[in-house]
Amino acid sequence: MTITAVLWDFGGVLTSSPFEAFNRFELERGIPRDFIRGVNSVNPTTNAWARFESDQISLEEFDRAFADETHAAGHRIQGREITALLSGELRPRMVKVLKRCRADYKVACITNNVKAGKGASMVKSAELASAVSEVMGLFECVIESSKEGIRKPDPRIYTLACDRLGVQPDQTVYLDDLGINLKPARALGMHTIKVVSEEQAIADLSRSLGIDLP
Repeated sequence: MTITAVLWDFGGVLTSSPFEAFNRFELERGIPRDFIRGVNSVNPTTNAWARFESDQISLEEFDRAFADETHAAGHRIQGREITALLSGELRPRMVKVLKRCRADYKVACITNNVKAGKGASMVKSAELASAVSEVMGLFECVIESSKEGIRKPDPRIYTLACDRLGVQPDQTVYLDDLGINLKPARALGMHTIKVVSEEQAIADLSRSLGIDLP
């Protein structure tokens, strides 16, 4: 099947990964590396993070619930401290690639996010929010977990994106930095790319599409 659409995760693909910020936070607090990711991997469909991203609980409820979960795991962290870490820096080269893809393919964003900060990327500063808004404006549609009430890796969020673009899953390439989010997309027939680094992701996308990318 010919590729007609490129679907993008946002954080960790078009921006630097929030996991980098998590690790810096852990280092500063003397908390074991990847502690936060570990907490979020327990009961991944019903924990505080999952419920917050799918708009089942408010920021205030998440603040308390995440504090309880991390306290039980050994290091109490308020949920609000984590939402402050979610805003990554835009990757200019990836944005340039998005613009190149947009010229010949349908493009959409599928993002797990929360109702905190400014806009889909959860940024904190007005300046970065403006830059991110410009990038979001490049997509034909943006699928946000906090608005749809479903989140990756629920297969419904991928089919929703395909329906809104008017494409079949096997006509798409999907980029994400998390393997757990790529597995259901691949099962639906999407061509998937795990973003480990900017250079690697662009090279893999170039091969998938059969075009030279900047």
